[in-house]
Amino acid sequence: MSLEAVIEPLLGWLAEGRRPVLATVIETWGSSPRPAGSCLAIGYGGDGEADADLTLAGSVSGGCVEPALVELGREILAGQPPRLVDYGVRDADARALGLSCGGRLQVLVQAVQGRAAWQAIAASLAAGEPRVLVQSLAGGAPSLVALDAAAPRCVGGQPEEVPESAELDRDPIASAALHAAARACLREARPRLLTLDGRSWALLPQLPSDRLFLVGAGHIAQVLTRLAAPLGFRSTVIDPRAAFASAERFPEAEALILAWPESAALARLGLGRASYLVALAHDPKIDDPALVAALAAEARYVGALGSRRSHAERVERLRARGIARADIERIHAPVGLDIGASGAAEIALSILAELVAERRGRPGRG
Repeated sequence: MSLEAVIEPLLGWLAEGRRPVLATVIETWGSSPRPAGSCLAIGYGGDGEADADLTLAGSVSGGCVEPALVELGREILAGQPPRLVDYGVRDADARALGLSCGGRLQVLVQAVQGRAAWQAIAASLAAGEPRVLVQSLAGGAPSLVALDAAAPRCVGGQPEEVPESAELDRDPIASAALHAAARACLREARPRLLTLDGRSWALLPQLPSDRLFLVGAGHIAQVLTRLAAPLGFRSTVIDPRAAFASAERFPEAEALILAWPESAALARLGLGRASYLVALAHDPKIDDPALVAALAAEARYVGALGSRRSHAERVERLRARGIARADIERIHAPVGLDIGASGAAEIALSILAELVAERRGRPGRG
């Protein structure tokens, strides 16, 4: 789970007077079960000792190193600076923890201090813009840095803890180094460690969850909203039919829109180049306007449910609307990877597999 997924419990624990610790995967080797950037939030009681009040949110290893991190977190709360720790089957301790298949991972463990700083970080993450969380390994609250200007810009947290503003103004080489490393973080979607003038920093990319627009509130869309969230997709379900688009049927959807999917409405909802849209209504009156809007918005992924025959008919309708053939060829139809899917659950699985393939730059692989 990302920082975005555990920030709420962190803030809640701080408000309750508890003492949280955050563990973040910095690097992995081999068959580690969680990718770099995964987070585990640990909420201790007021004294940091009693297990009765211990609460966990997220995961960094699927459960095999979390007990060791709970104990390390207590040491951090006793006044130690953030720690980088390696776990792997080559270490006797790691064997006891059960990290499987030759996997190794490096984890940054830090105390979560300064409620105001973390509230600012949460607000910036909620805005949905890419950011880089910069944490000094000497300790202190982290800062969130934006890269949408000529140089890094602190947008949340404690700027005095970041080699930004005055420090970087005095040392343009350091400024360029941080800027380049932070941009590489966002480009690769992977954390980085950086040393500037003898000080070490962890740079943790914070990328907004991918927006998934599901047009047509049928059984496949129901399964998709349940499965998409753990994969980092925020689902918006759109359907003009009240009997289909109900909160009872879609409790996992971030947004449920009872309306016709017209271009202007979809644009207001945030449909854009980074979005994924899947037309599932199997009704041209609902699907076609959504596909036209997604193509016009240059959405990253556009898919449509239906057979090859029904897609051929769809192509003719879209051509009659004046949509260029090159744009129509961007539509994934029949939608989903060909896994021989049967039934709503398997079709939803095939669609999600194709979405992940697109996200990872491997479209069309079965």
